[in-house]
Amino acid sequence: MSGSPVSAGTFSVNTEGVLSKTLFTIPSTVLDNATQYVLTIEPDQDTDPTPSKVHVLAGDFISNSAEVSIEHSAALGTNFSTAAGNYILATPTNGMNTNEKSGVWWLDPTTEGGPSAGLTLPSLPEGWEYEGWAVIDGTPVSTGKFTSVSGADSIMAFSGPMGGPPFPGEDFLINAPEGLTFPLDLSGQVVVISVEPTPDTSPKPSPIKPLAGLVPLDAADHALLPMVNQGVNLVTFGSVSR
Repeated sequence: MSGSPVSAGTFSVNTEGVLSKTLFTIPSTVLDNATQYVLTIEPDQDTDPTPSKVHVLAGDFISNSAEVSIEHSAALGTNFSTAAGNYILATPTNGMNTNEKSGVWWLDPTTEGGPSAGLTLPSLPEGWEYEGWAVIDGTPVSTGKFTSVSGADSIMAFSGPMGGPPFPGEDFLINAPEGLTFPLDLSGQVVVISVEPTPDTSPKPSPIKPLAGLVPLDAADHALLPMVNQGVNLVTFGSVSR
């Protein structure tokens, strides 16, 4: 609307993507004046009448419908078509040049003068951040959250005692989650960059994954390896009728 936001109702989504509710009753005087629809993620047992900062989808009403997407300026503001990246396999935090395929770092070691950022990602609006992942034998393991591609991420949960480079990444050396054994060989596994809400209550990556990379079986450590843009696979659009 041109004025203050008005709630259109809340709903949940199950593991199969089915909405708990698809029809909402709103006063006609309010609905007729609506110019825009925004879908947000709200905390469970939400008592705040104002919308959260986590805007997932948005669209402008044209006649009695609105086509909503992540790229609307009131949502994420991008379709991630410009996202690109490279990574290397290395374990800089053990300081011993061993188990070098047991770590992933989104950096480019070939830059003259020292490593540079390996990721090119659009800036995210308030309420969102990026997260790196290694999907190890089907189990997603976070490498940490970040908003800058040229800075360390939020965790070093599995790395060794030495400091890591100032870029997103993680060594998988200690504190292996249940069902996994560290160190390991990431060859043949998948690495992913996802977009996550803040705060984030899920231990798994969100469906918004701009970049992914299948680590080659013959990957050499410290070699620059490519990520693939997943924009065409992002199921992040919909329609709303009034």
